[in-house]
Amino acid sequence: MSLITTDKQRIIIGLGQTGLSCARYFQRAGVRFAVCDTREAPAAAVSFRSEFPGVDLHLGELDADWLAQAQELVISPGIDKRHPAIEAAVAAGASLIGDIDLFCREAVAPIVAITGSNAKSTVTTLVGLMAEQSGMAVGVGGNIGTPALDLLMQPAELYVLELSSFQLETTHELRAAAATVLNVSPDHLDRYTGMQDYTLTKQRIYRGASVVVANRQDPLTQPLMAQGVEQRTFGLNAPDLKQYGVLEHDGEAWLACGLERLLPERALKIRGRHNLANALAALALADAVDVPREASLQALQAFAGLEHRCQWVAEIDGVSFFNDSKGTNVGATLAALEGLGATLPAGNQLILIAGGVGKEQSFAGLNAPLKRYSRDLVLMGRDAGLIAAEVDGPSVHMAASLPDAVMRAQALASAGDIVLLSPACASFDMFSGYTERGDVFVQAVEGIATCA
Repeated sequence: MSLITTDKQRIIIGLGQTGLSCARYFQRAGVRFAVCDTREAPAAAVSFRSEFPGVDLHLGELDADWLAQAQELVISPGIDKRHPAIEAAVAAGASLIGDIDLFCREAVAPIVAITGSNAKSTVTTLVGLMAEQSGMAVGVGGNIGTPALDLLMQPAELYVLELSSFQLETTHELRAAAATVLNVSPDHLDRYTGMQDYTLTKQRIYRGASVVVANRQDPLTQPLMAQGVEQRTFGLNAPDLKQYGVLEHDGEAWLACGLERLLPERALKIRGRHNLANALAALALADAVDVPREASLQALQAFAGLEHRCQWVAEIDGVSFFNDSKGTNVGATLAALEGLGATLPAGNQLILIAGGVGKEQSFAGLNAPLKRYSRDLVLMGRDAGLIAAEVDGPSVHMAASLPDAVMRAQALASAGDIVLLSPACASFDMFSGYTERGDVFVQAVEGIATCA
C-alpha cells in the first residue's frame, strides 16, 4: 500500500458496501480513519462495530466541524457532495475523493472503465467474461457486484469497472486503458442541475484514457477532449474501417469490425437490437486491451444475459414475458421497447408494464415506440398518473400492484405478443430496489404459468 499514515485522519462518509470496502482498505494500509453516516441506524452498523471495534462511528446529521478535522473525506456514491456540511469541510481544507481514486492509486493492471445511462452492467459483465475466456485473471466490479477496493485483494491482469455518474463525480485519477460512455439519456435529474451537468459528469470517465470507445449514434457520448487520443466507435449501422457495427449479408445481420463479419445475430442468446449494440461495445473494449478476438466471440455466444435486464422469463399460451426491472429510466425503457418490439410478428403487440418513482423525467419520449408496438399500457406506482398524462396512443390500464399489473397484461395479451416489465422509474415507492421488483414480477409470471 502506498498510503502514508498521518496525524490527520480520513473520514469515510456513508456506511454501505462502498464505505465498508474503504474501511477494509484503510485498515489493511494501517491508516487512521473514522466513519459517519447520515442515517441513525444503518443496516451495516452492527457488523461494522464488530469488524472495526476501535474505529469511531458517527451516526445522524453530519457535523461540519468534525468533518473539517479530516485530511481526506472519502464519500460514498449515494451521498451528495453538495451537502452543506461536506462543502464547509472542503472549504476548510479537506479534500474530497471517492473509492475509485483510492483504487486507482493501488491498481497495477490495466483498467477498462464503463459508464452510460443504460447497459453498463451488461457490457461490464461481457468484457469480464471475454477476458476470463482468454485465460486472463480479471477483476470485475465497481458499481456492480464487488466494490472496486475489494478487487485489490486478489491478483489481476485486468480490471473491468462499471462506474456510475455518482462515482465519477469524485474520480480524478482513473487513467483507464479503455473507457466508454455507452449512451446518455435523462436520469438522476433530481441530483444534477440538468442534462449538461449529467453528461459532463459521465464524460469524466474519458480523462487520461488511452483508448476511448464512443457510441457514434449518440452525440452525447462523443469525447470532449483534445485531438490525439485513440478513438473507436460502435453503432447499429455499417462501420467504417476499424470501427464496430452491423453488416447485412444474405438477409442476415452480422456483428462486424470494418468490413470483417464476426458473428451472425442469430448466434447470440441475448435478444434485441440494443443487445447488438452492447455486444459491439464489449468487443471494441476487449479489442482495445488485447483480449484475443476468438475468446471474445466465444464468450458472446455463451452469454445468456443478466437478471432483470430484458431477461426472458416464460412463454405462456404463446405470450412471452420479459423482466427488465433494471429499466429505471426512460432511456432504458426506450432501448427495451425498440429492441424487443423489432422482434414482434406482424399484427402482434408489446404490452409494457411501467411506473414507480419518476425522478423528474419526461415520459413523452416513450410515445413513438408505444405507438409503433403497443395497443395497451399497464401502469402502477406513485407516478403512474404522470406517465398516463404524457403518453399518447395505447389504452392505459391502472394496476394496484405489480402482480395485479401482470394479471391485467396477461388478460390483454394474445399469442405472439410480448409482456415487458420495464418501468422507466425507480422502485422505492413499492420495493426495496429493482431486484425485488424483478423478483416479484418473475413470481407473478410463474404463478400464471402454474395455473395455465
